[in-house]
Amino acid sequence: MTNWLFVSTLTLILAMVYGWAFKVLPGERWQIICAIPVKKRADGSWQGLNLTYYGLFNAMALGAAVALVLVLTGASGVAPGVFAAVMATLLGCCLPASRIIARWVEKKPHTLSVGAASFVGIVAAPWLVLLMETIAGRWMAVRFESMAVVAALMVGYALGEGIGRLACISYGCCYGKPIAATPPLVKRYLSWATFTYSGGTKKIAYAHQLEGQPIFAVQAITAVLYTASALAGSLLFLHGRYAWAFFLCLLVTQGWRFLSEFLRADYRGDRKISVYQIMSLITIPYGLMIPLLFPFVGGQPPDLLSGLRQLWSPAMLLFLQVLWIIMFIKTGRSEVTGSGLTFHVNRDRI
Repeated sequence: MTNWLFVSTLTLILAMVYGWAFKVLPGERWQIICAIPVKKRADGSWQGLNLTYYGLFNAMALGAAVALVLVLTGASGVAPGVFAAVMATLLGCCLPASRIIARWVEKKPHTLSVGAASFVGIVAAPWLVLLMETIAGRWMAVRFESMAVVAALMVGYALGEGIGRLACISYGCCYGKPIAATPPLVKRYLSWATFTYSGGTKKIAYAHQLEGQPIFAVQAITAVLYTASALAGSLLFLHGRYAWAFFLCLLVTQGWRFLSEFLRADYRGDRKISVYQIMSLITIPYGLMIPLLFPFVGGQPPDLLSGLRQLWSPAMLLFLQVLWIIMFIKTGRSEVTGSGLTFHVNRDRI
């Protein structure tokens, strides 16, 4: 009953957030949070640094994903130190990869790709967990269920990817094709799933001049599918079905990543099938072999309350806050948009 209550509460919260986000985020108002003056110009105005909702939602996505992984691993009996070591190392690999691979594929210096980061994460995570298991067992006499950690990482990734689509909606990137250019099945059954963007600084406006046109809401579909897989995966995990939770989230996220790119209009390289699609196809058979590395040992079923208690500790809350700040600073500073600021005194209030 506790497991169902936990997942139902998450579902209700995310449904309300998504209902609001899908309605308002395509608007011009929801791209830039604020502009910070950084350099004074000759005319007396200031050059501004724009902080974006793209960074805010990415930080929220990372925080939610890591928090869910913490709860799930804690429920399965994984020590907080092991969790923190795995997450810090994995993020240290994935965050640089999101820029390096995107620059190689798209030939643009100021871009990043979650698809690239996820590919590196899915490939590296099992071996990282094996390494941590060896170190923890040999030097600290700490044992844990390795498949539980790998499954929790995949479930958390699905949730983070789902929430992270809100960042794409606010910035106007990762956008779908005009609804008139979509396949007949999409036009017939999903013609209601559209966004209409406004604002010349949205990527969809300056890259493809699609401002004001009904666009297939591929980011919203992605958010719902990935989040649903994460919620279902959480239930499977909390009932001890680690491999099934892993398989579900892997197949939904990587399968839809491959299919959804056929419905996108943004630039993904010069090939008919993009490098990101090839990456997603590679991860599916690779991921299906991972449980062979981690045979299920068995033991006590996951205890959700233990996981929640592990989350609600000063050290873990500070860890999450630091990750949130790092992600916001890394992805929230706009390198593509600029601003000019002027200040004045309200004479009537002196």
